[in-house]
Amino acid sequence: MRKRAGRLKAASWFISLCLCLSLSAAGPAGGVARAQLLGVSVSLPVLKLSPDLLETLLRARVGDRVSLIVQAEGNWPLSLDLLLLTLGGKVTRSYQNLNMRAVEMPALNVLRLVADLRVSFVSPDRPTLTLGHLSSTTGADSVRAESGVNVSGLDGTGVGIAVVDSGIDTRHTALLGRNNATRVVYSKDFTGEGRTDDPYGHGTHVASIAAGNGRVSSGAYAGVAPNANVVNLRVLDAKGAGRASALLGALDWVLTNRKAYNLRVVNLSLGMAAVDSYRDDPVCKAVRKLSDSGVAVFAAAGNDGKDSDGRKLYGRVHSPGSDPSAVTIGAANTFGTDARNDDAVATYSSRGPTRGYRTGSDGARHYDNLVKPDLVAPGNKLIAAESAANLLVTQHPDLDAGVSPVASRKQMYLSGTSMATPAAAGAAALMLQANPGLTPNLVKAVLMYTAQPLAGANVLEQGMGQLNAEGAVRLARLVRADLSNSTPLGAPLLTGDHPVPLTTVAGHTFSWSRGLVLNYTYAAGDELFLKYQKVYGLGYLLGSGVITGDASLMSDGVLFGDYLMTSGGVIAGDGTAFLPSGVLASDGGLREGQTVGDGVITGDGVITGDGVITGDTLLRGDDTACMQPRPDTP
Repeated sequence: MRKRAGRLKAASWFISLCLCLSLSAAGPAGGVARAQLLGVSVSLPVLKLSPDLLETLLRARVGDRVSLIVQAEGNWPLSLDLLLLTLGGKVTRSYQNLNMRAVEMPALNVLRLVADLRVSFVSPDRPTLTLGHLSSTTGADSVRAESGVNVSGLDGTGVGIAVVDSGIDTRHTALLGRNNATRVVYSKDFTGEGRTDDPYGHGTHVASIAAGNGRVSSGAYAGVAPNANVVNLRVLDAKGAGRASALLGALDWVLTNRKAYNLRVVNLSLGMAAVDSYRDDPVCKAVRKLSDSGVAVFAAAGNDGKDSDGRKLYGRVHSPGSDPSAVTIGAANTFGTDARNDDAVATYSSRGPTRGYRTGSDGARHYDNLVKPDLVAPGNKLIAAESAANLLVTQHPDLDAGVSPVASRKQMYLSGTSMATPAAAGAAALMLQANPGLTPNLVKAVLMYTAQPLAGANVLEQGMGQLNAEGAVRLARLVRADLSNSTPLGAPLLTGDHPVPLTTVAGHTFSWSRGLVLNYTYAAGDELFLKYQKVYGLGYLLGSGVITGDASLMSDGVLFGDYLMTSGGVIAGDGTAFLPSGVLASDGGLREGQTVGDGVITGDGVITGDGVITGDTLLRGDDTACMQPRPDTP
């Protein structure tokens, strides 16, 4: 009875406050949403309040406290800190480059905070979880063979990759440099556990996919950029879990220190539910700021591509992969071969469109519905570095690949978009070594343009296709080094002729996609790289101007698709029509439960699939053949 009385008292107070606020306060976003509280319709200024936080507040009792991410209108004013203090709040983390704070405060005071005109948006401090012969099948070996890696070839030298994950075992042989010193040049913990090693086992595996040196087993498990520097930013704890506030701390740190470590690439093999529109999601906003500053951010799409019965699901891309500035990576299954003629999108890889939303004044949800992922990369049963005595292998001993008995040389299996993402991030490091002048938008555009379309997969499953490091580096080398935001639209983009849009890997020759994912549609044609497009500059999104028809951002000769396609495996736009682009572009877009092709749009969540899911989101196995481990020869 006492608990019930507490709930009724809280609900009564909440309704009174809501009624008061609806009459006296209007947020800067304008408009109000409708909410049902104990059967009573109440007008609330909740456009600044994340819907999952609102649900939490509706269930709150007197004395409950909540952890939040509070965003300010413009720069964070000191007066907001005073307001938080007045409302019983405590700032748990502040950020040097982001207009937001992590806050812990009484649940029943949140609406008083939201009503303040200095506050732009409030969301929960959401949980963050892990999502999830490589160098040959990606084409990275071809890059090094052509450039002479033993002398001064393209291997990522001088480029910094920030691995934001569960920590890194810096003693592992795979992460040593040519002088036998670790290439993990800096480590910092954001979890509060006071350690930067990898007791969970995810971050070391991820780092070695991007930048493993290949010393174990004579190069059998080399990473894509085997001499890149790595910065270890630990945001996931010993059990593989974290919070948005810690992730924001790591991204804020990169914004401050990116030049000191030449950090051009950030790898985020993690994610959280994409509830809010990317326009409001605090992690998405931090990713956009990094991209605008010259840092390419690679984010895992997620592993929620099918339901427990094996049926395809759409609309499950996680945050921050839901942000248009992120390079969002899905997983491909290579079936254990280097040749790419049998490759397919992994069944568990999350499909678009993105389903973050804003709530309108009439209570209707307006979904982002962006086409994602941007491309896919090998991610199934990858063998890479195993951190010492990690939790994943302790709980699942069969994850050890049996490569070596020496702790610093052990290798393990993992699968998921977590593994695909660093493969693409490593390719970006090679591109930036070849041409340091590339902007994040050009990195993203080159990767999509040179990707291999996989037959039978639609754009919402694979973006423009599978990672092609050889083609990406070959095209990146030709991009002019003197480009800037003042370069005229339509000016020549390359220093020479358009390269032959074909790549051969393991005896199999395939076509480049020659297309780009752009918001709700795609663009195709050689003009994308014969002419400079304004959207390649800093401060733009690749999709800018497409919907508005702004001809000052994209040159003539670029063709936009009316339909999203299921690929025939040749170039972007071939195959069969899958879904009209206008469905995604329309206000509100797809309804919950609406059928799309052979799948269903559903809300975000964690599902089971082939293999085993550990830590709620980390998959291994997809009922396929796997690359056999090679015994180690130190």
